[in-house]
Amino acid sequence: MQDIWCHIHSLLPMRDVARAACLSRAFLRSWRCHPKLILGWATLCSKGRGGNLCTIIDNILRNHSGGLKTLDLNLYGNECNAAFPYINSWLQIAVTPGIEKLTISLRKRNYFPCSVLSDGVRNSIRYLLLCSCTFRPTAELGPLRSLTNLFLYSVRITGDELECLLSNSPSLVELDLDDCKEISCLKIPCTLQHLNCLTVASPPCRQVIENKAPNLSSLEFGGGVIIGETKQIKSLRLDRSGSEDGVYYALDELPSIMPNLETLDISSGYEALNTPMLPTLKFLYLKHLTIRIFGVSIYSYDCFSLVSFLDASPSLQKLYLNVSHVGSEHVSASKGSSHLRQLPEHCCNDHLKNVEIIPFSSAKSLVELTRCIVKSAVSLKHLKLHTLRINKRCSGDSSSNCPDKHCWPLSISNAVLDGAARAATAIRDYIEDVVPATAELTVLGPCKRCHSIPVDG
Repeated sequence: MQDIWCHIHSLLPMRDVARAACLSRAFLRSWRCHPKLILGWATLCSKGRGGNLCTIIDNILRNHSGGLKTLDLNLYGNECNAAFPYINSWLQIAVTPGIEKLTISLRKRNYFPCSVLSDGVRNSIRYLLLCSCTFRPTAELGPLRSLTNLFLYSVRITGDELECLLSNSPSLVELDLDDCKEISCLKIPCTLQHLNCLTVASPPCRQVIENKAPNLSSLEFGGGVIIGETKQIKSLRLDRSGSEDGVYYALDELPSIMPNLETLDISSGYEALNTPMLPTLKFLYLKHLTIRIFGVSIYSYDCFSLVSFLDASPSLQKLYLNVSHVGSEHVSASKGSSHLRQLPEHCCNDHLKNVEIIPFSSAKSLVELTRCIVKSAVSLKHLKLHTLRINKRCSGDSSSNCPDKHCWPLSISNAVLDGAARAATAIRDYIEDVVPATAELTVLGPCKRCHSIPVDG
């Protein structure tokens, strides 16, 4: 019977099992062998109950009978200002052979002890996430034969130390690094035959990634230099939000080093250089393209130059464009389209079916770009244009009095609403006439009821 209760309780959330432990000795025994523990301020001291977090965690772990499969120990955050002198002993108690998932969030002055990773632990652990601590693995650590997912966030670890760890993780499938400032050169060894997903979030634009993993197919990084095995990569998320050339770099450099890309997601802080209008190389297999440019002034950056991606991506099926902008030359409602730039008649894309632009405005170069995209996309099915940024749109409150029951009123200035109105006019004057009858045009603007009384600004 006890085994049955243990199995039932293993399927329940930790908090419910802990409450049940107060009812009977049988339930208490089930609680003490619960295979999943999530220990931290949020789960143990929430809702103003306070309590000594250190004492509570110490009591739970020292009374646990063992057999943990999952441990999530979160000692990071503003609530956790007290010292935790028992971290090493807690880990020695909880991290035993058979554990599969280990998530540890400490504080940067704390070390994650390599001694915890004994032979038995290294044979069973599949998932390891370390946050805000110091980790110094060496070649003597030994192989982590079952480790498939490794996440290091704000961890003090050098490139050489990480290389030792990776060389001992032959089953690794996913590697995620963020804010590991001591790593200037990331070396991915050829022994990682199963690695297919790599994320290097920061620091941007100054790291060197040397990849020898032959099957890496998905990469997210903040720029810098990547060398080695790159031609097999099919999905790239390039985050250069702190730079001025993310889009330019993507079209100028990536076709030669990642020619087999199928999905490309680019984020750029702003663009100081227009996109090359005559790209020499192409993304022959690119199907999904996302471009985000934050803080760009269309007055100095020619959005029309983004049309180069159409010529460089003959297999493109889906395009998402998000260009934040201030100030520009706007189209006039009375001029017609003869003054707008056009693509040569032979330029067309046979596969592009879905296009979304956020926020669409009456900026001349953006109108020109949109017209050229629509006219060249002979298989276009859906065109969605937002005249407001997503965070300015109504959303989410089904109890609102608005006719659209999925929105709630937001305060938006007159200037923003005027811009949305000009964008809607530009769509009627310059876009609607080039949208083919087989395509659906969706225009998302301000909710007329929620924004009938704008706020001055």
